[in-house]
Amino acid sequence: MARPLIYIPDKPDPILLTLFANRFMSVAEAMGRSLQQTSISTNIKERLDYSCALFAPDGDLVANAPFIPIHLGSMSFAVKFQMKLHGSNLKDGDVLMTNSPRAGGSHLPDITLITPVFSRSGSPSEKSEIIFFTASRGHHADVGGILPGSMPPTSVNIFEEGAEIVSFKIVSEGKFDRDGLWDLMVERPAKFEGCSGCRNFKDVESDLKAQIAANHKGIQLLHALVNEYTLPTVHQYMHHIRANAEHCVRQLLRDVAKRAGSNVLEAVDYLDDGSPIHLRVEINQEQGSAVLDFAGTGPEVRGNLNAPISVVHSAVIYCMRAMLDTDIPLNAGCLVPVEIKIPPNSFLLPSHTAAVCGGNVLTSQRIVDVVLKAFNVCAASQGCTNNLTFGAGGKDKHGVVKAGWGYYETIAGGSGAGPNWHGTSGVHTHITNTRIGDVEILERRYPVIVHEFALRSGSAGSGKWRGGEGVRRVFEFTEKLQVSILSERRTRQPYGANDGGPGALGRNTWIKECREEDGDLPESIDDDPLEISNGKPSHNRIINIGGKATVMMGKGDRLVIETPGGGGWGAMDGKEAEARSEGKRDPAPKASPKDREAIHSRQAGY
Repeated sequence: MARPLIYIPDKPDPILLTLFANRFMSVAEAMGRSLQQTSISTNIKERLDYSCALFAPDGDLVANAPFIPIHLGSMSFAVKFQMKLHGSNLKDGDVLMTNSPRAGGSHLPDITLITPVFSRSGSPSEKSEIIFFTASRGHHADVGGILPGSMPPTSVNIFEEGAEIVSFKIVSEGKFDRDGLWDLMVERPAKFEGCSGCRNFKDVESDLKAQIAANHKGIQLLHALVNEYTLPTVHQYMHHIRANAEHCVRQLLRDVAKRAGSNVLEAVDYLDDGSPIHLRVEINQEQGSAVLDFAGTGPEVRGNLNAPISVVHSAVIYCMRAMLDTDIPLNAGCLVPVEIKIPPNSFLLPSHTAAVCGGNVLTSQRIVDVVLKAFNVCAASQGCTNNLTFGAGGKDKHGVVKAGWGYYETIAGGSGAGPNWHGTSGVHTHITNTRIGDVEILERRYPVIVHEFALRSGSAGSGKWRGGEGVRRVFEFTEKLQVSILSERRTRQPYGANDGGPGALGRNTWIKECREEDGDLPESIDDDPLEISNGKPSHNRIINIGGKATVMMGKGDRLVIETPGGGGWGAMDGKEAEARSEGKRDPAPKASPKDREAIHSRQAGY
């Protein structure tokens, strides 16, 4: 039996406000558990590279569980695009699929499934209406394109990155369209020169069905919530939660302007290729609002570091939420007081055919660095996700399509220090929140051996509060494989703040065995007597492959990935510098355990 309406419209009950915030989040959490348990890919089941969220009938984000921030801020764009496209044609039992950046997507491997939640009418004559949307987004290991893993470091247009789907009704009134999915994922991407369709369709299909089931789980729980409290009450508190987030951000902006002594904040940072991201923040203290203007940002780039507009908004909403002390769900209210201006034809507002796979995972991190730098919150974190892909199969040089597979992982680094905390070592930072692939699972499923996975000593930025250390991860490949790395902060260090030192640059090194078929071996000992011992090369070649490269690695070759450290905060006094030079451990942070817990929570953005 439904409870009576017990809210006050203009002044919500604080207990019910907290209750509903947690109930909405618990629905998203349950969706996430369902998705993890029913998926089969390493990406979703093990690395947890997925997100689930609830959306209002107008497409605004209502609540989410602490999944991947870059997904959550941009999924609202995807929901609103599908609403505008399909209008009132959606029916109960429909599920929409999309991954296109022009339709609110981030990059092509991130496939979003959106399910409308219809009201349950009391009589056959009563018309059902959409009362919520549930949505899930998962990173799929391969969606086609020029390289296995669909994260090609050399892509120059979106067609080289795999299947682009603006809108597809994968389920229509309860009927799953497998033939349509095969056409979109396998047939169409392979029509572009040098490109393949999805290399492992069965895994992708299975994980998409897991997303459909997760969305349905959310529908069941939302109907239970409506039955318990009535739809008007649930919708009213949905609006109260958004209004509460808006109020918190407005107060944050007033406090920032007061502390800074100015209502204008500015910052600039650069991608490794020199492209600038410039930000000017103008705060209206009376209204508690702000304009974030990215004028001065560089033009669209020929590579794949272009970021769709939805990714820019994701980075900004994450920063607003991360700077709040209040425990509220990340939702659309966080952006109500903020106006974002992006110059046209910039790499933050690229054309529809621009390559974007690196913009979602790399440029987004740099946007966060710039926003936090402008607000003087903390030093830069590693500013990278160190995207590693390898695999086999697809279309060969003769145009023959072979079944294959792809593996993808992101690699941790150091987080930036702040005014009363040290950075954390070996963590995923800011807009990514995934796990790394477990070594045991990686070695069991794929032809690779992980020889080393450790913190990278000396990579942290120095300062009164020291940045976190990056990591060192060493792979050996046991068969010939196409291996790709897509990374940043290889030429520009993560900045320190308030006289703190920068974090160390990252580095990607190929340790290549010399082979006759590669032309590495001298034809005889007389040609190069110092390089030959017992008829074999006395050492391997050591090659810096740069931040963005794809290499056909042979059996026995190794890849060494060293990730950036985080920047430090504040200058050290003489005694601290002397103690650290002698190898003594840093003192524990001066904040109380309770304060440190709050600090780490803010760093994570939740």
